[in-house]
Amino acid sequence: QVQLVESGGGLVQAGKSLRLSCAASGSISNINVMGWYRRAPGKQRELVARLTSTGTTYYADSVKGRFTISRDNAKNVVYLQMNSLKPEDTAVYYCNMQIEYSYYWGQGTQVTVSS
Repeated sequence: QVQLVESGGGLVQAGKSLRLSCAASGSISNINVMGWYRRAPGKQRELVARLTSTGTTYYADSVKGRFTISRDNAKNVVYLQMNSLKPEDTAVYYCNMQIEYSYYWGQGTQVTVSS
């Protein structure tokens, strides 16, 4: 079984930074894609950032230039560095990994940005 455990969420003021981490454990083989999603109150879940095994990245327009996704292959960890946070970034953030042909989700971590 594979488990994803997120950490790093919290309450911060606008303009500050947070770094989220998501560690995969269990039967890990090839991690093809690592990504971060978020769900804000009253809104649908959206893809925030994604990183493939070949290094291709994707960022939602709303976070380009502020967020950076990265990975530590040796530790099976994906990070989301979030700078210049805005109140509209407030959401529950979920990590997602495609391992072989299956998709796995973390439990979510709350990020709250105060104005």
